[in-house]
Amino acid sequence: MTEAPNVNRATCPSRIVLEHVTSRWGLLVLAALRERSFRFSELRREIGGVSEKMLAQTLQTLERDGFLLRDAKPVIPPRVDYSLTVMGREAADQVWALAHWVERQLPAVVEARESYDGARVS
Repeated sequence: MTEAPNVNRATCPSRIVLEHVTSRWGLLVLAALRERSFRFSELRREIGGVSEKMLAQTLQTLERDGFLLRDAKPVIPPRVDYSLTVMGREAADQVWALAHWVERQLPAVVEARESYDGARVS
């Protein structure tokens, strides 16, 4: 019998999936695609600071995990659209809630950092 998934177990494959979903670029891709489908170049503009290479790798990883659909249209010039699967939508909603919470808590985090750094210097 196979053990049930448990992210606290070092060998659990769910850790890898969790890493894909919560990585910097994975989280931002999922969050962006919550609104609508995007072409590669649109998505790159939407997510500031991501390189073409990292975006391509992230999209491929999330597609492989079943979170994204890649729809390549046979036209010239080629057109590829990315959208969320049902599972991808669920994941996107979860990580967006976390990202939104971080945005709301940012002033408290900044204050905590300043307090921590001030105490360390003294």
